[in-house]
Amino acid sequence: MHTRPRMGLDTCDAARLTRKDETKMERPQDYVLRRVEERGIRLVRLWFTDVQGQLKSFAISPAELETAFENGMMFDGSSIDGFSRVREEDMVARPDPATFELMHWSGNDENAARMFCDIERADGSPFPGDSRQVLRRSMERAHAEGFTFFTAPEMEYFLFEAERNGDPVPLDQGSYFDLTTADVASNIRRQTLTTLEAIGIPVEYSFHEDAPSQHEIDLRYTDALTMADNVMTFRLIVREIALEHGVHATFMPKPLTGVQGSGMHTHLSLFRDGVNAFYDPESPDGLSEVARGFIAGLLHHAREITAVTNQLVNSYKRLVTGYEAPVNVSWARSNRAALIRVPTARTGGVDDTTRIEYRSPDPACNPYLAFAVILAAGMKGIEQGYELPLEAPPSMTGFTEHGGLIDQAQLPQSLAEALDEMEKSELVADTLGDHLFSWFLRNKRREWSDYKSQVTPFELDRYYSSL
Repeated sequence: MHTRPRMGLDTCDAARLTRKDETKMERPQDYVLRRVEERGIRLVRLWFTDVQGQLKSFAISPAELETAFENGMMFDGSSIDGFSRVREEDMVARPDPATFELMHWSGNDENAARMFCDIERADGSPFPGDSRQVLRRSMERAHAEGFTFFTAPEMEYFLFEAERNGDPVPLDQGSYFDLTTADVASNIRRQTLTTLEAIGIPVEYSFHEDAPSQHEIDLRYTDALTMADNVMTFRLIVREIALEHGVHATFMPKPLTGVQGSGMHTHLSLFRDGVNAFYDPESPDGLSEVARGFIAGLLHHAREITAVTNQLVNSYKRLVTGYEAPVNVSWARSNRAALIRVPTARTGGVDDTTRIEYRSPDPACNPYLAFAVILAAGMKGIEQGYELPLEAPPSMTGFTEHGGLIDQAQLPQSLAEALDEMEKSELVADTLGDHLFSWFLRNKRREWSDYKSQVTPFELDRYYSSL
């Protein structure tokens, strides 16, 4: 990403109203109420995210909107996986007016808008199972130290034929940056870009990725909470537009054997008082002590946060040697096999492009939780003064030993191993909170157990005839 980070909220008119001098300005919720009336909105969809990162929604009429702002909207929390026990079933969804957007991308003719919600208990206290509040809590801790956390993910995904009787069928055989002329995939990507820009989600780049029918759209820097909202919106838009064209879009990390999977390489930076805290003009490599501490924190805690950034059994089919996904816990400037890459900053004394790229997350993660643990790990490195190990050599591929790298050289190689590391982590437990930490481990252990009990086509092909 090569431009100064922009607050994502500046693309939403409502956010421009959230200033200290609100006595002279329209409140964000009043702005939303006025827009709803002026545009003749018939439905307002309230969005929130469950623990696994699945988008949930219910709709209210405009007549209920003022009440929703004042008191929130009650719903049955026990019906949402990971939210509540039956005896604690009453939850409140409180809409965030800064996230108000018209649903321009809807495939039908409904005149609707949406807002993201924070989830509260019936008594008004924050619900500990709300992943959006987990990220907000991590960002508030960083803000207490003077930092604002910015992210910019590279969103990769596949487009396949809608009908699947066997292996997924790609729409093209293109590779990196291929111009696939006027085929359906190019049309879908073009419509996706237009829709994203129309609802205030700026795009940095878009292109055909390396694997057949694989695409990448890079979102422009913004603060991490806004970006997590954008990622949730992005995934829905991509799937709905694909569906309109009669194809299937998937953010599954590894849908095809023998080609690379889909990652969510995420560019990260901290700003303090409007200045990039990762940049130091006096440093030979341009990296500040803040940046070096942040990288060291990510390396030190990488194994224990991987279950959150890569939460599926399938995620670990991508994190293997030979497919441009990280395997080692290492950092480098020019080596894309490393877990953390320091991209080249723009020349000419521009300091706002200094950043790091964390390459293990995949697009199936819960972005709120992923950004929260990434920030917590980096901040831990800054606060504790972790020492940055030696940079990985450019020749590094796969699993090799490197003098100066931390002892635990590999990322977890399975969901089970990642969960074992997470379970021992005080950092992840503190970041997620007891409720989410316990539920996540319990749910993902069950997923691993279900996976272990399955007989796969690989096993049948390898063993059935010969044994």
